[in-house]
Amino acid sequence: MKPATKFDRDFALLFMVMLTIAAGNTALQSVLPALGRLLSVPDSGVAAAFSVSALLWVIAAPFWAARSDRRGRRAMILLGMAGFVVSLTLCGIFLMAGINRWISGPAAFVAFIAGRLIYGGFGSAAPPAVQALVAGRTTREERTKALTLIGSAFGLGTILGPAVAPYLVLGSIGGVQVGLAGPAFIGALFGLVMVIALRRMLSDDRGMAPSQGAATAYPSIGGQSTGASVTAATATGIEKIPYRDPRIRGWMIAGLVMGHAQAMTGQTIGFLVIDRLNLEPIAALQPTGLVLILGASAALLVQWGLIPLLNLDPRRLVLFGLVAAAIGTVLTGMATSLYGIALSYALASAGFGFTRPGFTAGASLAVGPGGQGSVAGKVTSINGASFVLGPSIGVGLYGLYKPFPYLVAAAALLLLFSYALRFLHAPVQATPSEDDASAMI
Repeated sequence: MKPATKFDRDFALLFMVMLTIAAGNTALQSVLPALGRLLSVPDSGVAAAFSVSALLWVIAAPFWAARSDRRGRRAMILLGMAGFVVSLTLCGIFLMAGINRWISGPAAFVAFIAGRLIYGGFGSAAPPAVQALVAGRTTREERTKALTLIGSAFGLGTILGPAVAPYLVLGSIGGVQVGLAGPAFIGALFGLVMVIALRRMLSDDRGMAPSQGAATAYPSIGGQSTGASVTAATATGIEKIPYRDPRIRGWMIAGLVMGHAQAMTGQTIGFLVIDRLNLEPIAALQPTGLVLILGASAALLVQWGLIPLLNLDPRRLVLFGLVAAAIGTVLTGMATSLYGIALSYALASAGFGFTRPGFTAGASLAVGPGGQGSVAGKVTSINGASFVLGPSIGVGLYGLYKPFPYLVAAAALLLLFSYALRFLHAPVQATPSEDDASAMI
């Protein structure tokens, strides 16, 4: 039996860092609709909590990715996890203040949003440093598979977070009602455990050979990794590819439309469960968790099972996924039962599970080796930008008419299908290696 090495221990720690960040973020996201209703906060305020954190993540992530290459990976990982812990702790305190009526519900949510800014600004420091640390300790043959496995922790976190969130709702402690603030405090506790473990057990990387990390898309419900950050972290070229480059322009448009459709529907699903099933906020947690778990599981099943099995080119992945996602979003918006919502949302998520890797691989295969890092960075930016405006657009449409975000998303996807038929072409310049192509999924 092969003995465990220091790298095996470090790899397990780094995997847990990524898992903790994704699970903690999505667990909190899954209870925010119920929290908003409980604190009498407008749905638009809940959407703002999603958007401001995602916006700051998109801005800060490239900065931390570059800084991790210069200032040490271990230090950046600890900074990111510390930001995660401080943010969740403050968010839990502010929410608890609102639940106990120490301050008004809207005031509690404004303070909560301020706490989320810490997460968006500093939490994004950890993922690129994790990537750089793994890249620096693996051979080129091992690197893509190792980074892909590390990246899969985000996908697992999107399942784990909503799955455990209903069980993290706490009762009264010392006469103080914690309630729906529980997931924030429990997430912060797990983050603190990770900070202690990292400080004591993660090897010092000073003096390690130079290696690069890449900005990682904001971990969000429905936002599973596409592998773009893995491609960026393993790229060696320096060609700069603009968004308007005709080789990738169509893929960028497709990614932006698909991403917004997914964000609009995913971030309103909690409200839909509460309203369609006529549930009290706390009673809606388990049904909402079920819907989110099925959606995330369907997307991962597609990305980890069906795509390798079907072996479709990127254009066909996008076309097939657009049809499935459009049908699923329409059915979700019209469903009136829990199982109807859950199954419809799973179909929509499966469709997006096809389109996101198709978008990533199509853009990557359209350019040569020198442009891989540039294109991968743009793919990550598109994925992140979708979760900045998408939630607010979806919630705004939901306030006008509950099925609106789902019907508008479906219409956008079908229009995109017509565009893709004409303007998206199967790439003929398959420049990445076989391992690099697998990382895009």
